[in-house]
Amino acid sequence: MMKKITLRRFFIVTLALLHFQIIAAPDRVTGLVGTSRSEVIASNGMVATSQPLATQIGLDILKQGGSALDAAIAANAALGLMEPTGNGIGGDLFAIIWDAKSEKLYGVNGSGRSPLGLSYDELKKQLDLLNIDQIPSYGLLPISVPGTVDAWFSMHQQFGRLPMKQILAPTIQYANEGFPLSELIAYYWDLSVASRSKQPGDFVNTFTIDGKAPTKGQIFKNPALANTLKIISEDGADAFYKGEIADKIDTFMKREGGYLRKKDFSLHKTEWVEPLSVNYRGYDIWELPPNGQGIAALQILNILEHYDLKSLGFNSTETLHLMVEAKKLVFEDRAKLYIDPDFATIPLKKLLSKTYASERKQLITNKAARNVLAGTRILEKGDTIYLTTADSEGNMVSLIQSNYRGMGSGVVVPGLGFGFQDRGQLFSMDREHANAYQPGKRPFHTIIPAFITKDGKPWMSFGLMGGAMQPQGHVQIVTNMIDFGMNVQEAGDVARWQHGGSTEPTDSASTSLADGGYLQVESTVPYQVVRELMHRGHKLRYDVGGYGGYQAIMIDKDGTYYGASESRKDGQVAGY
Repeated sequence: MMKKITLRRFFIVTLALLHFQIIAAPDRVTGLVGTSRSEVIASNGMVATSQPLATQIGLDILKQGGSALDAAIAANAALGLMEPTGNGIGGDLFAIIWDAKSEKLYGVNGSGRSPLGLSYDELKKQLDLLNIDQIPSYGLLPISVPGTVDAWFSMHQQFGRLPMKQILAPTIQYANEGFPLSELIAYYWDLSVASRSKQPGDFVNTFTIDGKAPTKGQIFKNPALANTLKIISEDGADAFYKGEIADKIDTFMKREGGYLRKKDFSLHKTEWVEPLSVNYRGYDIWELPPNGQGIAALQILNILEHYDLKSLGFNSTETLHLMVEAKKLVFEDRAKLYIDPDFATIPLKKLLSKTYASERKQLITNKAARNVLAGTRILEKGDTIYLTTADSEGNMVSLIQSNYRGMGSGVVVPGLGFGFQDRGQLFSMDREHANAYQPGKRPFHTIIPAFITKDGKPWMSFGLMGGAMQPQGHVQIVTNMIDFGMNVQEAGDVARWQHGGSTEPTDSASTSLADGGYLQVESTVPYQVVRELMHRGHKLRYDVGGYGGYQAIMIDKDGTYYGASESRKDGQVAGY
């Protein structure tokens, strides 16, 4: 009996190893094993998005004389139509912009606030009626003010060239005439419909065809969105925040029992912020400050800089172990400290210091940590798309925009053609938590754009969407290129990992990681590495589709662009 069990295990391991060897076999003359395709290389301009038609719209805007920012807005608008499973004008936006003229990075926080008319006590009362203790994913309660439209116009005022009518015209045309759905977006669209079809408003009429999600290749139209975009293109952001669109939203919310009002919209304003950076082996990695989670990537990189990852090897047992343990440490800080800075003073200087990273690094051992606490504390009270563009003058835009969970709250005001985000779900209902719900407060945000400079010059604009995967993905892209010498497409194609189970900003203030969480890896991570990680105490899982979506544009010293697009999605990078 003992021999049979041993023999059976031997065959299972052997077949697994053969499987990984087969699917990782090199099919290309150049590039790393597992690389999907070559980089796209161009000198005049480039656009990378998660939907090819949106990429082409952005590229056309560049060819018409538009700036990188014009192209980014055009592509973002198109994605709101073509990939509403991840974004739209009912959501928020963040961006990092490289301005070639001033040779400076600019940060944009286009996130909205919770309704002024919804108090904590009223929210708690509504949750009690639903017999739940956290803010739900769908319906009227998780909706906050959408910041995207104001962010478009705020950025355009400073860095735009073409008129907004020209920038939004392609999406308006596609919305009226229709476009064929791409494969992965159709898959997520189908998943989204059932959970949102019963929410207040016009979701079914707006986002289904005869009550069903459109399928791959099926032509989808959204004339209501076309009309909304037309009004915005002609009358500006005021139409959305102070005019007829705000009036329609106000009327709908009052009728349906929602809490957003025209006053919430009229008070909204995009915030220009200073990007933050750490130096990683001679490269400056840039993220935006909270209420987003971008600095988590910087904190992880500060810890990893203590180790010679290159000599340890890509996706080796030791490299993966160190990365996961660093992530665990940083995510406990993330859960307690990354909040709306208008409501508390965040110890950013300490969190991003090399000294703090050195202190936290001492907690990493050869075994997977199970119990992890945040390393500091607040000093005083107080499903997403990513795209990137570059133009002929060297301007570059790193932009991320989201509804939060897929198609968001499922609430659609009749006649407007877009759904509202459910970003308010990311507040904690523990009053002692720094991220506790309050009226007029911005929730913790997962969406983060990134940028890399070298010696004060732009090197790469990039991002990797996907909830808590984002800072983990940013770290993997940075180390793939800087430590392991991959090109911009290889860095996104190779196998990824994601650690889950860390404390979240929605948990209570007293919660901390107590069971070590779990580690998910893609199937091309060698089985020998998987076994060794399990031996160190990591709980291993496999997952398909949970590793985010990457886009990137790199620029060399001669001004030539090198672009990459996520091979796990429908997207495309194109240049001219």
